[in-house]
Amino acid sequence: MNIIRTDCLVLGAGLAGSAYALHAARAGFSVELLSLGEPLAANSDRAQGGIIYDLAPEPVQLTRDIMEASAGVANPAAIDQLVREGPVAVRELLIDELGVGFDLRPDGAMDLTREGGHSDRRIIHTRDTTGHSILAALAARVDATPGITRRPGFTAIDLLTLSHNAEDPRDRYEPLTCFGCYALDPAAGGVVAFVARKTVLATGGLGGIFLHSTNVPGSVGHGVAMAYRVGARLIDLEYVQFHPTVFYHQGAEPFLITEALRGEGAVLVDARGRRFMDGVHPRGSLAPRDIVSRAIKQHLAATGGACVYLDLSALRPDFIRERFPAIYERCLAAGVDITRERLPVVPAAHFSCGGVHTDLHGRTNVRHLNAIGETACTGLHGANRLASTSLLECLISAKGTAQADAAELRGPGPFRLPDPQAWRSPTKVPDPMLIWQDLSQIRQTMWNYAGIVRSPRRLARARGILLQLREDIQAFYRDCRPTRELIELRNAVQTALLVVHAASLNPVSKGCHFVSDSE
Repeated sequence: MNIIRTDCLVLGAGLAGSAYALHAARAGFSVELLSLGEPLAANSDRAQGGIIYDLAPEPVQLTRDIMEASAGVANPAAIDQLVREGPVAVRELLIDELGVGFDLRPDGAMDLTREGGHSDRRIIHTRDTTGHSILAALAARVDATPGITRRPGFTAIDLLTLSHNAEDPRDRYEPLTCFGCYALDPAAGGVVAFVARKTVLATGGLGGIFLHSTNVPGSVGHGVAMAYRVGARLIDLEYVQFHPTVFYHQGAEPFLITEALRGEGAVLVDARGRRFMDGVHPRGSLAPRDIVSRAIKQHLAATGGACVYLDLSALRPDFIRERFPAIYERCLAAGVDITRERLPVVPAAHFSCGGVHTDLHGRTNVRHLNAIGETACTGLHGANRLASTSLLECLISAKGTAQADAAELRGPGPFRLPDPQAWRSPTKVPDPMLIWQDLSQIRQTMWNYAGIVRSPRRLARARGILLQLREDIQAFYRDCRPTRELIELRNAVQTALLVVHAASLNPVSKGCHFVSDSE
């Protein structure tokens, strides 16, 4: 088995993972950057709306908006960190260094927009492709930075810990300690071990365990499942945010419709053109995402409709084409001209507010294992995420964790880096049809029984189905050589069970987690 040694191993090359890699390499440390796909195949790339850039001397209102969106249960320390460090992180990396072309007003000032849950315009953007613009610029800088080895297509299998994977049996008496991971090499088709002094989980979200999702393929909570298997603490996994507006059209691929459309004046209406959100929340169509998603689901259940609509009639056609060109073109390709007709939308799984518990420097309860970005949970989002905080959270968590790691890496340790046990697996090739069927059943189960509206009865049904599936999948996994699809299936069923378990333990409806005894 091939063993690759490095200072920092980063699993995931979205905004959080890439930014961490850049900071760590600049501090003088070697970095291995693994990703399931190509550099831009990440949820960060799909972020349309923008990133918060609040320059208020005392941004008290932003703090209030984040806490209000969180249903009052966010971690005040995490909010304070975001509010304090956010403007500097955006200016230093994105504006001054990378020169991301954020949209400007005619007077040269940043063009600020507003999204749901925000009380003011404080979000900067590059039309409706903000995530792509940021990640593309950062990826280019990462590739030009010495010390970073990018490995696209590598799939992490399991984390290496002293208690599980070291040859010396006495290492099991050490505190929980991570020293890298096993990963599948796509070119060789075999397993390689990455041994690292610091391992960083930046694998993104878990929306892919649901039938309808805005996430990139493969987003099934890889980091959550791997962390769970080595004893890391998980928190708030019941709080899965569903984005209320995802394009819905017969025969067309669904895709995210940014909240910024509503921030610019679009409103949600039903098939008869009625503004049903006005009677639900004081902010109407700009209510927090959990409220809008539930209102849409309940409205569709009551009316029997397949979707609701965004009415863009208050926006000028030339403004729509200029401000939202990507959305305009994709809708037009599907046969919907949003400058002339209403835009059909439905909710879909979007963002995990919970994840691997960390402090404000990315530290988990497993020594030398960190988590950042959507994989991590500092409590910033509480029970529901405020729009356009996620990209900013990636920047801040990556920078702070890299700085803390650099300080430790320059110190004496302790860093015990033994040779891991050799990987052994059967040679039997897994049946792709069985994998597809099992993954489909997981997604259907989560959508039907653990989705936007939950009940104790539904969650119990989901748990029973998933427990049996996990047994079948584990037996399947033990009998076959690992493939990316099989690893994804194994992690998907584990993550789904963790979400259902967390939801079952919490009888209180808050934010994204809504429990109904009547259903």
